[in-house]
Amino acid sequence: MESSFNIINWFSWFFSLENLKGIFLYNETQPLIFTQFFFWGFFAIVLSIYSIVYKKNALRNAFLFLVSLFFYYKTSGLFISILIFSTILDYFIGKSIYTSKSELKRKLLVATSIFVNLFVLCYFKYAYFFTDSYNTIFNTDIQVFNHFAQFANNIAGTHFTVDKILLPVGISFYTFQTISYSVDIYRKQIAPVKNIVDFGFFVSFFPQLVAGPIVRASEFIPQLYQPYRLTHYQFGLAFFWILNGLIKKVVIGDYIAVNFIDRIFQNPMMYTGFENLMALYAYSLQVYADFSGYTDMAIGLAILMGFTLPVNFNSPYKAKNVGEFWKRWHMSLSTWLRDYLYIPLGGNRGGSWGTWITAIIIIAFVVLLSGKMMVLYIFIWLALLMIFLALWIKSFKEWLVTNINLLITMLLGGLWHGASWNFVFWGGLNGLGLMVYKLWKKISPYEKYNNFLAIGFKVFVTLTFITFTRIWFRASNMEITWQILAQIKSNFRLDLIPEIISNYKMVFFLTAIGFAIHWLPSKTKTWYKEKFIFSPIPVKILVAVLTVFGVYQAMSSELQAFIYFQF
Repeated sequence: MESSFNIINWFSWFFSLENLKGIFLYNETQPLIFTQFFFWGFFAIVLSIYSIVYKKNALRNAFLFLVSLFFYYKTSGLFISILIFSTILDYFIGKSIYTSKSELKRKLLVATSIFVNLFVLCYFKYAYFFTDSYNTIFNTDIQVFNHFAQFANNIAGTHFTVDKILLPVGISFYTFQTISYSVDIYRKQIAPVKNIVDFGFFVSFFPQLVAGPIVRASEFIPQLYQPYRLTHYQFGLAFFWILNGLIKKVVIGDYIAVNFIDRIFQNPMMYTGFENLMALYAYSLQVYADFSGYTDMAIGLAILMGFTLPVNFNSPYKAKNVGEFWKRWHMSLSTWLRDYLYIPLGGNRGGSWGTWITAIIIIAFVVLLSGKMMVLYIFIWLALLMIFLALWIKSFKEWLVTNINLLITMLLGGLWHGASWNFVFWGGLNGLGLMVYKLWKKISPYEKYNNFLAIGFKVFVTLTFITFTRIWFRASNMEITWQILAQIKSNFRLDLIPEIISNYKMVFFLTAIGFAIHWLPSKTKTWYKEKFIFSPIPVKILVAVLTVFGVYQAMSSELQAFIYFQF
């Protein structure tokens, strides 16, 4: 009787109104992320139902589309309406582009897709930027007003604040996916999907929805119509990537962030130059562990459901130069910018009308960002100077026309992350780094050397350059940036290094371990990955249990959101 009574109590607790609300309703303080126990319960239920429907493609796609919508609702609340709007818009635009015989109509349709998607993205991402800039230039006091929140309050009876505009999670990622879909249909590289449910599934597939990798329609849509397949090897691989991602994110990334990096970036003047410098190198590891950890888990989850996502990272800190780094880092974004921005602008062949229009837009951004017309006058004088040099110096003209699109692409890549001077500097410095390397490799006497020492030196120089540009990526404002640089320059304190290492021994140990694993030869990584994949099921379970136990022992009291959720 007592056991029956306990079961009844458990069911009454589980199905109580408050608990059901917690399960099914959005809570902004508890977004659904991979490091939550709730997520893994959610995924276990999804897999259980999936095991019933997976053989019928149409039913499978519809089920995963609904599941993905629920996942996004639990992550972003009523911002799900933006995702649905984007899905409906580009589905019907894509069909119209494909069936239209008029080239002019096709161009107008693809332009509409690009304009509307970018307008929505800019509204949520840059509203404060434009409002503050307008107020600064024209000495006004216009306040930001969230029309979307007001609409939601009127329709759904919600109580969202209307004086703030929050950025929908993952909007940059799924916006790029829907734009590429319309453009690829216009280029006649793909045909439209069969129905809106399949397209919605492509746009919203939950493992990669909120932080990538950015999926191309040409890569993913064919998988919608293929039968489910999960081999023993793929099962082991999926298991490996999920555990690998958890370790990267929680054990390495979150630990060194909470216990070292965040403290220093919050108040760099309280720490020595050595601590500031070490925080920069540690942040390079953290942002990699955090972002690649997410994509590792996303790839593993997708494999279990029978889908393949693109590789997003390829040991980027093994890169021997800046150009190679950007071929290894956030590869889905880098290739997207290359195929849908850099090459259409003219690539290294030279500038086009699109180049100069885009340059004017970037200059307008920077002028608004500064809030001073003097910045515009400086740009005008620089433009006149470059035109003069290009007319009189042939080599300068060749250098300018072959690199202008590269710099523009990197500046836009910076602004994609946010409208602030920090991201302008970060994108511009990486663009200049690419341009300088292109010149350097033509005259460098060391480029031909590929022995161990030469490779080590090149990797270190590249890592150091990328690390220092990340000051602008991580710092909350320009003041913090200059404080960090000032401390490194004038308050290094060599005498305190042994004490600092002792005080932060676990942080330095995990940082060293993280870089050491990253720099392991590819053959070594493949060896231990395949050892796990081909191990017996009981061994996999034991490793998983030990890993999960260790991960949640290392987890801080508050869950740390993934860094790229903010973009």
